[in-house]
Amino acid sequence: MEEIGKQIETLLERAVEYGKTTIELTKLNAIGKISDVAGSLISKIVGGAALFLFILFASLGLAFWLGEILGKIYFGFFAVAAIYGLLGTLIHLFLSKWIKKQISNYIIKSALY
Repeated sequence: MEEIGKQIETLLERAVEYGKTTIELTKLNAIGKISDVAGSLISKIVGGAALFLFILFASLGLAFWLGEILGKIYFGFFAVAAIYGLLGTLIHLFLSKWIKKQISNYIIKSALY
Protein backbone atom coordinates (compact mmCIF):
# COMPACT_ATOMS: atom_id res chain seq x y z
CA MET A 1 0.00 0.00 0.00
CA GLU A 2 2.83 2.36 0.84
CA GLU A 3 4.42 1.62 -2.55
CA ILE A 4 1.23 2.73 -4.36
CA GLY A 5 1.28 5.99 -2.37
CA LYS A 6 4.88 6.66 -3.47
CA GLN A 7 3.99 5.91 -7.08
CA ILE A 8 1.03 8.31 -6.93
CA GLU A 9 3.24 10.97 -5.33
CA THR A 10 5.87 10.49 -8.07
CA LEU A 11 3.17 10.66 -10.70
CA LEU A 12 1.80 13.91 -9.24
CA GLU A 13 5.30 15.44 -9.09
CA ARG A 14 5.85 14.54 -12.74
CA ALA A 15 2.45 15.99 -13.68
CA VAL A 16 3.31 19.25 -11.89
CA GLU A 17 6.69 19.41 -13.66
CA TYR A 18 5.01 18.67 -16.99
CA GLY A 19 2.54 21.51 -16.37
CA LYS A 20 5.34 23.95 -15.49
CA THR A 21 7.30 22.91 -18.57
CA THR A 22 4.24 23.30 -20.79
CA ILE A 23 3.56 26.80 -19.42
CA GLU A 24 7.20 27.80 -19.94
CA LEU A 25 7.16 26.45 -23.50
CA THR A 26 3.96 28.35 -24.25
CA LYS A 27 5.53 31.55 -22.91
CA LEU A 28 8.63 31.05 -25.05
CA ASN A 29 6.54 30.36 -28.15
CA ALA A 30 4.50 33.51 -27.51
CA ILE A 31 7.66 35.57 -27.08
CA GLY A 32 9.02 34.14 -30.32
CA LYS A 33 5.85 35.03 -32.24
CA ILE A 34 5.73 38.53 -30.73
CA SER A 35 9.37 39.18 -31.61
CA ASP A 36 8.82 37.95 -35.18
CA VAL A 37 5.77 40.17 -35.66
CA ALA A 38 7.47 43.17 -34.02
CA GLY A 39 10.61 42.76 -36.13
CA SER A 40 8.57 42.48 -39.29
CA LEU A 41 6.48 45.49 -38.31
CA ILE A 42 9.52 47.63 -37.53
CA SER A 43 11.17 46.76 -40.85
CA LYS A 44 7.92 47.63 -42.67
CA ILE A 45 7.73 50.96 -40.81
CA VAL A 46 11.31 51.86 -41.68
CA GLY A 47 10.77 50.92 -45.33
CA GLY A 48 7.50 52.86 -45.36
CA ALA A 49 9.20 55.93 -43.88
CA ALA A 50 11.90 55.81 -46.55
CA LEU A 51 9.26 55.45 -49.27
CA PHE A 52 7.28 58.32 -47.74
CA LEU A 53 10.33 60.60 -47.81
CA PHE A 54 11.05 59.64 -51.40
CA ILE A 55 7.49 60.42 -52.46
CA LEU A 56 7.52 63.67 -50.48
CA PHE A 57 10.65 65.02 -52.11
CA ALA A 58 9.66 63.76 -55.56
CA SER A 59 6.30 65.50 -55.12
CA LEU A 60 7.95 68.73 -54.07
CA GLY A 61 10.27 68.58 -57.06
CA LEU A 62 7.36 67.84 -59.40
CA ALA A 63 5.31 70.66 -57.88
CA PHE A 64 8.10 73.21 -58.33
CA TRP A 65 8.80 71.98 -61.87
CA LEU A 66 5.12 72.12 -62.87
CA GLY A 67 4.84 75.52 -61.20
CA GLU A 68 7.67 76.80 -63.36
CA ILE A 69 5.98 75.45 -66.48
CA LEU A 70 2.56 76.85 -65.52
CA GLY A 71 3.94 80.26 -64.60
CA LYS A 72 3.11 80.32 -60.88
CA ILE A 73 4.70 78.04 -58.28
CA TYR A 74 1.44 77.44 -56.45
CA PHE A 75 -0.17 76.12 -59.66
CA GLY A 76 2.36 73.29 -59.55
CA PHE A 77 1.33 72.43 -55.98
CA PHE A 78 -2.34 72.49 -56.98
CA ALA A 79 -1.59 70.17 -59.90
CA VAL A 80 0.27 67.69 -57.67
CA ALA A 81 -2.54 67.86 -55.10
CA ALA A 82 -5.06 67.14 -57.86
CA ILE A 83 -3.02 64.13 -58.97
CA TYR A 84 -2.94 62.78 -55.41
CA GLY A 85 -6.64 63.50 -54.94
CA LEU A 86 -7.49 61.59 -58.10
CA LEU A 87 -5.16 58.73 -57.16
CA GLY A 88 -6.63 58.53 -53.64
CA THR A 89 -10.19 58.50 -54.98
CA LEU A 90 -9.39 55.72 -57.45
CA ILE A 91 -7.68 53.64 -54.77
CA HIS A 92 -10.61 54.14 -52.40
CA LEU A 93 -13.16 53.19 -55.03
CA PHE A 94 -11.43 50.20 -56.59
CA LEU A 95 -8.70 48.85 -54.33
CA SER A 96 -9.72 49.45 -50.69
CA LYS A 97 -11.24 45.98 -50.17
CA TRP A 98 -8.25 44.30 -51.82
CA ILE A 99 -5.78 46.28 -49.68
CA LYS A 100 -7.73 45.44 -46.50
CA LYS A 101 -7.74 41.74 -47.42
CA GLN A 102 -3.99 41.73 -48.10
CA ILE A 103 -3.20 43.43 -44.79
CA SER A 104 -5.50 41.08 -42.86
CA ASN A 105 -3.93 38.03 -44.51
CA TYR A 106 -0.43 39.32 -43.74
CA ILE A 107 -1.24 39.86 -40.05
CA ILE A 108 -2.89 36.44 -39.70
CA LYS A 109 -0.02 34.73 -41.53
CA SER A 110 2.56 36.50 -39.34
CA ALA A 111 0.77 35.57 -36.14
CA LEU A 112 0.17 31.92 -37.01
CA TYR A 113 3.35 30.85 -38.77
